[in-house]
Amino acid sequence: MLPITGTFLDEITHDIPSQNWGREEWARDFDAMRAIGIDTVILIRAGYQQYATYPSRVLQQQMNIFPVYLDLVDLFLEQAERCGMTFYFGTFDSGNYWQNGQYEKEADLNRRFCDEFMERYGQRPAFGGWYISHEISVYNDGMMNVYETLSTHLRNLKPVPILISPYIKGIKQFGSEAISPEQHRKEWDAVFSRLQGLVDIVAFQDGNVPLENLGDYLAINKSLADQYDIRSWSNVETFDRDMPIKFPPIDARKLRYKMEQAEKSRVEKLITFEFSHFMSPYSIYPAAHHLYQRIVEWKS
Repeated sequence: MLPITGTFLDEITHDIPSQNWGREEWARDFDAMRAIGIDTVILIRAGYQQYATYPSRVLQQQMNIFPVYLDLVDLFLEQAERCGMTFYFGTFDSGNYWQNGQYEKEADLNRRFCDEFMERYGQRPAFGGWYISHEISVYNDGMMNVYETLSTHLRNLKPVPILISPYIKGIKQFGSEAISPEQHRKEWDAVFSRLQGLVDIVAFQDGNVPLENLGDYLAINKSLADQYDIRSWSNVETFDRDMPIKFPPIDARKLRYKMEQAEKSRVEKLITFEFSHFMSPYSIYPAAHHLYQRIVEWKS
């Protein structure tokens, strides 16, 4: 079975509780990642609204961010370097401009923010990819402009792979507003036709559709990505969307099924959102400790 070899790093979020880790706890967690074969870590976003992962002058001036007491970008790069992992830097999400149609403002702020990242960390040996953190599910002309602007700028800063991780507008999150597999194909045919040559890797989130329909969507995703010369990964979510609370670690049987379906679709790599909360032996959720043991058993 194709293993999970990449994970997002989630410390700037709005719907998952903080684990309040410091350097020692993060180092221990990176050791656990390495032990099961994770070689890629992706910062889900370097800032969100007034929160940031490093003390950015740009965000201090433009977003009046709260104080940054621990430079997580430096910490994550340090641990990735120690563990021989590739680090993808996630862009800033204003949580405002792009949702309200101010697409140019979102892109401009991100360009300055990523310039600053390059000045501070761009030569670090673990830095090997960009992640555009703005998630979409359907074609949006304004967001295509953001993606095009950012992709071109990021590639000029450092020509390393650019990753996106969109979601499927599925029934688990959107109910009656969910779109069919056929409409999903039309939307992403249009998206990829704009992003060809700009985005290198796509890793669709897999948790918004029923398990019985997952294979159909995965096949569509892979077919379209191949058509537009975009590499295919799969973001195999390790949290459970079927429970009445947000969000517990996923049932191991569901996770294994999703991993098997992704492998059948012939994706190149499995990544997850996300190891530290939902798979780690050190997570605040005891069920994650057991999920880690199941992963170890599956690998043996």
